[in-house]
Amino acid sequence: MFPGAREKGSGVRDWLVGLGAAVVCLVGSWALLVLSARRLPPGILRDLAAFLPDCLTVVRRLRRDPRVPRRARIAIVVAGVWLASPIDLIPEFLPVIGPLDDIVVVALALRYAGRQVPRQVLLEAWPGEPRLLLRLLGAP
Repeated sequence: MFPGAREKGSGVRDWLVGLGAAVVCLVGSWALLVLSARRLPPGILRDLAAFLPDCLTVVRRLRRDPRVPRRARIAIVVAGVWLASPIDLIPEFLPVIGPLDDIVVVALALRYAGRQVPRQVLLEAWPGEPRLLLRLLGAP
């Protein structure tokens, strides 16, 4: 073998190892968010830590609800895919600002859905503190 030459298939193996590491980091950051949401005292930090897991729950519940119009359902599913995707504008491992792009995308999708879906349907699907969702949606 020539000096500096790589074995066949090592590039794929390196790529898979990198992908595995990214998935582990993503799952670890989500686990940290869920743990923080349960252990923090009530307040703004707990609300922020619980926001993304609550949003995933809303996405899961609303995508199957027959009262949700198709356009709103598509926006909600896109937001859920954005949350679950390891590709972000701001990397998740950055403390505090890492989940910021996820929060903005979900907030925009929920506001859009909030204009088309009856408020009561959104409130039924929201597992967290209702005042947080009402503040996000704004005045009816």
